[in-house]
Amino acid sequence: MDSEQKITPWEVTGEIVEGKNMAVDYEKIIKNFGCQKIDEAILKRIEKIIKKPVHHLLRRLLVFAHRDFNKILDLVETNKKFYLYTGRGPSSQSMHLGHAVPFLFCKYLQDIFDVHLVIQITDDEKYLWKDLSLEDSIKFGKENMKDIIAFGFNPQKTFIFSNIEYSYKFIKNSLRISKHINLNEAIKVFGFDSTSNIGQIEFPSKEIAPCFSSSFDFLEKNMMCLIPAAIDQDPYFRLARDKAGILKEPKPATLYSGFLPDLKGLNTKMSASDTKSSIYLTDSDSVIKNKINKYAFSGGKDTLEEHRKYGGNIDVDVPFHYLKYFEENDEELEKYRTGYLDGSISTGEMKKKCIQVLQKFISNYRKARENLTDEIIDKFTAFSK
Repeated sequence: MDSEQKITPWEVTGEIVEGKNMAVDYEKIIKNFGCQKIDEAILKRIEKIIKKPVHHLLRRLLVFAHRDFNKILDLVETNKKFYLYTGRGPSSQSMHLGHAVPFLFCKYLQDIFDVHLVIQITDDEKYLWKDLSLEDSIKFGKENMKDIIAFGFNPQKTFIFSNIEYSYKFIKNSLRISKHINLNEAIKVFGFDSTSNIGQIEFPSKEIAPCFSSSFDFLEKNMMCLIPAAIDQDPYFRLARDKAGILKEPKPATLYSGFLPDLKGLNTKMSASDTKSSIYLTDSDSVIKNKINKYAFSGGKDTLEEHRKYGGNIDVDVPFHYLKYFEENDEELEKYRTGYLDGSISTGEMKKKCIQVLQKFISNYRKARENLTDEIIDKFTAFSK
């Protein structure tokens, strides 16, 4: 049965046309959500500020859309402050590669702009939406905190917190937000229905609250917020922007990345609940190799002879899409792109390259996580900064 593309905080699927799964259409997302495209003018403006090439996720437009990012650049150019806000919903004990992308980009933004960052662990959300015990939600949240800290954020300027343990601190803002969102709005934005529990209906105010600096004692009041996130989180931040005026708060700006596809194809994002569609940050070299070789959807032809003659389809090839995110060298990426298109690089060679790049990334990440101590973690979870 055919169906429309669906992009929500809880579900991501491309269109199904004549029974065929289609890739997620980012142009359609921009149009439907009303975001702005990242364009060459923005990239040049960033490069002028930082005096070096922009991050490969920006160069390749994998971070592809924004709201009011130009206003953030205005602040940078006039030496005024802003802060970063991002988050993670801990639905499993380990994060996967798709979760890594926004955090890699967030670290880049913190590094180039030298700003405070708040990271919300929505352990309450996962308890309310998933078939998880409260104890498991809390446990997964604590493990995911370590996962996130391992990306190398600045401990002096990063605050990571559990909603279950900390959100009482911004209860005043949560109440102010809740009062100005009626049930019809919540149903329209988030798709709630008669089966939704009341905790789910209350939750959005908690995710919106960190958009405003008044939620944190260590931040100056009326600081603008920049939120790097995957595009499926936009409904929360559209609502935050809509309510900012009546709350007498600055509208948050956003920068949106696309979805790292799951191993089986570009129709949906990688999911922590499906071990055959995801590569976890805890996977060993042999597991990574097996998953790419066995499950990664290929754009190659049926036989090597046909592939050499006609070339492969780069648009649907999952290993190449992973290289776009994790192979930082543009020349190397272009070599594999053109080689696959003209058939000189085979499906096996594309997968081999992908395996090497992912093994290196995850190995380096794993070492960083293993070196974390309780003392280091305490620096990130301290209430004062």
